[in-house]
Amino acid sequence: MRDLFKNYSNLLLLVLGITLGSVIGLVWPTWVVYLKPVGDIFLNLLFVSVVPLIFFAVANSIAGVAQSGKFSRILLSMAFSFLLFIILAALFTIGAVWLFPTEAVGMQAPELLSQTQTEENWGERIVEFFTVSEFTALFSRQHMLALLIFAFLTGSAIRKAGEKGEAFQAFVASGYEVMKELLLVVMKLAPVGLGAYFAFQVATVGPQLFGFYGRPLGLYYAAGIVYFLVFFSLYAFLAKGLSGVKLFWKNNIYPSVTAISTCSSFATMPTNLQAAAKIGVPDAVANIVIPIGSTLHKNGSSMSSIIKIYVAFLIIGEDFFDPMNLLIAVGITIFVSMVAGGIPNGGYIGEMLMISVYQLPQEAIPAVMIIGTLVDPLATVLNSTGDTVAAMLTTRLSGEKFNEPTG
Repeated sequence: MRDLFKNYSNLLLLVLGITLGSVIGLVWPTWVVYLKPVGDIFLNLLFVSVVPLIFFAVANSIAGVAQSGKFSRILLSMAFSFLLFIILAALFTIGAVWLFPTEAVGMQAPELLSQTQTEENWGERIVEFFTVSEFTALFSRQHMLALLIFAFLTGSAIRKAGEKGEAFQAFVASGYEVMKELLLVVMKLAPVGLGAYFAFQVATVGPQLFGFYGRPLGLYYAAGIVYFLVFFSLYAFLAKGLSGVKLFWKNNIYPSVTAISTCSSFATMPTNLQAAAKIGVPDAVANIVIPIGSTLHKNGSSMSSIIKIYVAFLIIGEDFFDPMNLLIAVGITIFVSMVAGGIPNGGYIGEMLMISVYQLPQEAIPAVMIIGTLVDPLATVLNSTGDTVAAMLTTRLSGEKFNEPTG
């Protein structure tokens, strides 16, 4: 019981902060003018710490990738599996929010709408998404996508430099560890910062806000459970037929319980490796797919990304189902699920990327951060146990042979 409380302490504290903020917003709405600056301070600290962390984390991850003949074949099959799962999860969630829509609750406050961008040529927008004209502009939260691409290219260049790049690789690795610890310190303020922002939202919108958050949360959990049971069974079937489905679910119980208890994909990794061995996934595949998947493969994050983008559009009263908005949503989801996954509180990075790409007002960030935090238990189950079934499909696609199952 003590371990369970420890694993969920951050979530419980955040819920407590939100609850207190809600009470203040409802009972003492005049206080929010003093609380909103607290939320602004938290967001500013988050912005200045997370941007350099993105560069160091992505560059360090790419720099550590090695390639060989057999490894390359497995790597390509793994990448295809990861991308397929993430896209299918995103499309399934888009279908879910279309079938079960949430009504907007009138959050189109003048101060929000005044920050939206005017019409702009899409060619210019695309250039701005992917590149910047000055190096210093990279390290701005307004150009998150360009920073991700630059970090990827930097990591590739480190790897190509070989021995001459070892010193720089050590610097990048050290920078990642330092910035990771800094972000963890900043996130300790989340219950206070988000609680203060929630008080402002409750005072502005009123009790309807609870229904506004409750419906997307309920939809995520319902859709996530369906995806978990149906799609994971389908993936296991494609990998190894009916025997694969039976073996996967027989050996997936312990990893699932571990994921719920720890809310950590990394903590679930050893149980996933054990499950893969019992299923018969060869070590050459499992020892590559599952560790890399714990960072770069996030079914649950894919689903939550779509939900959060949908919520943001509800807040500003715009059409989420516009074809261009949907296309961008899937693109953002792929980046969030495969790039930000290995970064502590990586979901928050995805939220800022979303705000930047869609040119949404800053006030939309606390709402999607709250959604992302509250869906974390189920998202962790989908993220972590999805690596085992991805290892099964990678085995099939790469031409490797399943071992005799031991479980």
